[in-house]
Amino acid sequence: MAAGVILAESPIVPQGDELVVGTIAFLIIFVIFWKKLLPSIKKTLDERTDAIEGGMQRAEEAQAAAAALQEEYQRNLTQARHEAATITQKAREQGAEIVAQLRGEGQEQRDNLVAGGRAQLDADAAATRAALKSDLGTLAIQLASKIVGESLEDEARQRGTVDRFLAELEAKADAEATAKAGA
Repeated sequence: MAAGVILAESPIVPQGDELVVGTIAFLIIFVIFWKKLLPSIKKTLDERTDAIEGGMQRAEEAQAAAAALQEEYQRNLTQARHEAATITQKAREQGAEIVAQLRGEGQEQRDNLVAGGRAQLDADAAATRAALKSDLGTLAIQLASKIVGESLEDEARQRGTVDRFLAELEAKADAEATAKAGA
């Protein structure tokens, strides 16, 4: 019995009626927990799991959509760059054609101006030669008359002398020009 008294008086080992009340209270709390709290905890855990998995799935979908959008953007950018290069090349070609056309027109205008200028110079030179021939002839005759001391009034003879003199001058000038051109 001594062992029974020691067991009955131990604060750790419950007494018979306390054990029955404790077991019933545990079962009541367990049933309430099982019926009321466990479904709401399970529901909350399921919602969190769904939110996490759904969020991951939505993130993967968003990432896939972003990758597709970036690929489309890169494709559009490449196409735009190609179009820009094509447009630039066409503009360069058109610019070169316009420059060539304007150069041709400018060359033609320059040639026309040069030809017109040369024709005008030739006409002016011919007019100047004619004027100088008559003036030079008159002056040469007057000078020769003063030097010789007699009048050289015969018109035909004057013209012949002047023409011969001018022909000799022109021949000398042509010979000099040919020599310079050859050198």
